[in-house]
Amino acid sequence: MSRRQSRRRKGKPPVRPGEDRALTEFQIGLANAVLQTNRDHAEALRVLSHGFAHAERHEDALRVDLQLLELNPKDPFTHYNLACDYSTLEQLDRAFEMLDKAFRLGYRDYRHLLEDRCLRNVRRDPRFRKLLDRRWGKRRP
Repeated sequence: MSRRQSRRRKGKPPVRPGEDRALTEFQIGLANAVLQTNRDHAEALRVLSHGFAHAERHEDALRVDLQLLELNPKDPFTHYNLACDYSTLEQLDRAFEMLDKAFRLGYRDYRHLLEDRCLRNVRRDPRFRKLLDRRWGKRRP
C-alpha cells in the first residue's frame, strides 16, 4: 500500500483541527527515533516518508523515498511514491519515469492513480493519457 492510499481507510473518524498535524509530527518523531538505531529500517522510512509528504515537506519525502529505493529497487509502491514526490516538485520527466517503472513492477491501483492529489501535475500533462493507454489500452478498469 502506498502512503497515499493509507489516507483512504474506511471507518476513519474525522480529525479535529490540530490533531492531524500533531499526529504527523508524532509519526515523524517516532520514525526518526527508530532510524537512530537502524537507518535502513524500511517500515520506519515509509512512515517518515508519509509524514513528510503529509506535512508538505516534499524534498524530505523525496530524500527518504530515494533511500527506500536503494533498499528495495523492485518495489512498485516506492516508485509510485517517487512519482508523487517528483510531480509535487514539478519535476514531471522524473515523475513519468517513476510512474512507468511502478507500472512495469506491478502497480495496478487505477482508481487511486486518478484521485491522488500528489499526481495532479502529472494528470494535467498530455503524457499521462498516453501512459495510461500504453498500460491499460482501451480496457481501463
